Amino acid sequence: MKKSHILAIVVIAAAIGIIIATAGDASTYVNFSQAYEMASTGNNTSIHVVGQLKKDPSGHVIGVKNSSDNLSFSFLLVDDKGEEQKVFYNEPMPPDFTRSENVVVIGGFQENNFVANKILLKCPSKYQEQSVNAGI
Repeated sequence: MKKSHILAIVVIAAAIGIIIATAGDASTYVNFSQAYEMASTGNNTSIHVVGQLKKDPSGHVIGVKNSSDNLSFSFLLVDDKGEEQKVFYNEPMPPDFTRSENVVVIGGFQENNFVANKILLKCPSKYQEQSVNAGI
């Protein structure tokens, strides 16, 4: 067998190994009920929950509380099923957190509380088309 054939087989085997390894880390988006059920059955993998920050009727974000040293904070997140859950994050609040349209928290339940290891924000785009009223 030629060296080029052996090298090709090794490259293909490595690619298959990488695909299998990354497929095990893939996570799906769930709501808080599903996340709690997964945690209660002993599933300790990172769980992705997407939701929106809780807002009052006038549109202001409510339920965000910084720790006394501003090194961690908690907030209320409402998932796509309308379930509200308090989320703890052991890092400082990301910039523009309260302006986010959607928030994805990655973590899991610990003692009936959702603890996020990572937060992903979807902020309003500054490139969204807005109507301009020209007073002509």
